[in-house]
Amino acid sequence: MNSKQRVKTALKRQILPDRVPLQFDLSRTLVEKFAQKYAISAHFTTAYYEDVTYRISANDLRVAMGSDCVVVGSSLPRGYEHPIDRCGCIVNEFGMKMRQGPIYMEVVEHPLANVREPQQVEEFAFPDPLAEGRYDDAAKDIEKYQQSHFLVGDMELTMFDMMAQLVGLEKLLLDMAMGEAYVEVLIERTKQFALAVGKKLLAMGVDGILAGDDFGSQNGMLISPPMWRRYFKERYRQVYAILKAVNPDVMLMQHSDGAVAPILGDWIEVGMEVFNPVQPNVPGHTPEELKSKFGDRLSFWGAIDQQNLLPFGTPGEIEADVKAKIEVLGRGGGYMVAPAHIIQAETPLENVEAFINAVRKHGLYS
Repeated sequence: MNSKQRVKTALKRQILPDRVPLQFDLSRTLVEKFAQKYAISAHFTTAYYEDVTYRISANDLRVAMGSDCVVVGSSLPRGYEHPIDRCGCIVNEFGMKMRQGPIYMEVVEHPLANVREPQQVEEFAFPDPLAEGRYDDAAKDIEKYQQSHFLVGDMELTMFDMMAQLVGLEKLLLDMAMGEAYVEVLIERTKQFALAVGKKLLAMGVDGILAGDDFGSQNGMLISPPMWRRYFKERYRQVYAILKAVNPDVMLMQHSDGAVAPILGDWIEVGMEVFNPVQPNVPGHTPEELKSKFGDRLSFWGAIDQQNLLPFGTPGEIEADVKAKIEVLGRGGGYMVAPAHIIQAETPLENVEAFINAVRKHGLYS
């Protein structure tokens, strides 16, 4: 099997692939270090929301290191550069003022921080999701890898995450709880922006679409399951149906950090097919719980701890964890091994390689 066949076979759960497929994202520092080690040029594709950059960058390097997936997405318009103020902050296309934090860009001024009325949302200028040049890098990677690797189209910040960055999380949560009328309008506008990106990537030939909204924290959900059902369940049904109408064979892949087990059944009901990143060490996410409850209806992508294990564990501990996750989540197929987030800069190179080697060693089905 080549990588494309391996991922499709694993995630469709109909027959077993030759081995469990592998995917991973690397921080900028790790990309630069591995690029030097492998003598491969490191190319960064700046996403329309900057922190998605590391999902859609350095595909040549990650493929050389063993990834079965190539992840592509929407970038900045051709020739566009973010304005930078005197403090070094950028103002992105959405009007979010952002500064570089210890790891990620952080929104320090939300363009809809004072929103009250639906009309304010209706009048707010979203960027053009189909602006000239946004998909130049995606087109190159799709052409290069469309026959050999599984192509993931990134459609993250689908609704809730984009809303939180536009409004501010605290205000958004309060306004959702109060039933403020603008919330419904904002959900629709973010949904339509995301769908424009997703449909474009499907037309270009990706095999899966990764939607993304982080509804969970380390200890539980950021919003209650009833609130999720009120605002997002049917809208996700609509999103998935529209994507399937464009390409019935697309794999519907959903990213949500944190402890979101209470809504997985609902999410499956409306069409989710692959759950990412299967964050470990949070309530409801033990491999046995997830596989036994949902494994006949859902495939899993992730589950390897990048918070403590990868940066601070030994290669032996990493191998043991990968082996254990494969034995449970990979039972009968339905699993792609990956860290539960971008592998961070403090992770030793030998630990990243230990992770990759462990997948190759323990992921074989025959």
